[in-house]
Amino acid sequence: MIEEKDAKFRKIADTIKENLNEINMFGGFLKLYPDEWKQLKINFSKFNRSKQFGKTIPLPKPEQSLKKEIRIWLKKQRNDKNSV
Repeated sequence: MIEEKDAKFRKIADTIKENLNEINMFGGFLKLYPDEWKQLKINFSKFNRSKQFGKTIPLPKPEQSLKKEIRIWLKKQRNDKNSV
């Protein structure tokens, strides 16, 4: 889980000069918040190791999870812009 993700995503969006999309936002997150990215991967690894044999709990990989969060944020930004 990303703390203060709205503020972080907004900061990333402000630094992107090209087209604002999921790929550019993902790259911007990796560049601006490498420690946060590392922590997401660590948490995913810990969770996978803690599962009991034979019991599966679906957890998206960090890449998928971050891209989904970005996609949701971008969609919300577009909806907010269109409603004004």
